[in-house]
Amino acid sequence: MGIENFISVKETEGHKLATGLEQHVTTYDVDVMNLQRAEALTPGDLIEIRLSSGAALRAKSVVIATGARWREINVPGEREYRNRGVAYCPHCDGPLFKGKRVAVIGGGNSGVEAAIDLAGLVSHVTIIEYDAQLRAERRADSQATQSAERHGDHQRADDGDHWRRKPGDVVDIQGTAERSSAHGRTCRSLRADRSGAEHRLVEGNLETVGSREIEVDARGQTSVPGVFAAGDCTIVPYKQIVIAMGEGAKASLSAFDHLIRTPLSAAA
Repeated sequence: MGIENFISVKETEGHKLATGLEQHVTTYDVDVMNLQRAEALTPGDLIEIRLSSGAALRAKSVVIATGARWREINVPGEREYRNRGVAYCPHCDGPLFKGKRVAVIGGGNSGVEAAIDLAGLVSHVTIIEYDAQLRAERRADSQATQSAERHGDHQRADDGDHWRRKPGDVVDIQGTAERSSAHGRTCRSLRADRSGAEHRLVEGNLETVGSREIEVDARGQTSVPGVFAAGDCTIVPYKQIVIAMGEGAKASLSAFDHLIRTPLSAAA
């Protein structure tokens, strides 16, 4: 609803920004197909995108900019206490929890990096990971340890470890029904059990890492020639609007460069 970190725009809303972008695009000779869902991508001399309607589009280059959703844990209380203690962006919402005890759900790279960012703001960070050990890369885990040391003993768990690790899946989020003029209901705690759930990544034609983020190089090129990706669906860090828009510009320039440098085969 509120966008306050887009440089040169003091404050706007998501739908206003999107509407402005759409109006800008329509001033050019661009075909826009609304209410279509892409279901599959097939590489080739002409890249084919199959739609849920059964139709297919073919092109010499494709830019994927599907965005991303916050990963929900789908437990009772999560939606009830969203923005009332449950948050998804350590950069945007971290300052709201200054001096408080917080928990980060997930011990992969994103979770550990979020804990590192929060360590300088909050009094204590608890990382909750369904596995018996953190799944973050050694670099991120090492940074977490250094951050804990830098911010003092208040970051240490009772057993002397730098970061409190609680194996288990979160089963619900609890809070208080007490109302205040500012926040209404407030999240107070969450519960976890030790029964792990199966997690699968969908494999496709594009190389993905982590939470199915598309792997791209510095030009926005994916593992499939002629297919580019930009924004929050990629591995590019810092999921912010201004960064995503810049990545979109870069990917489109790279797609244009691909078009003028790659001749079509006779079959295509």
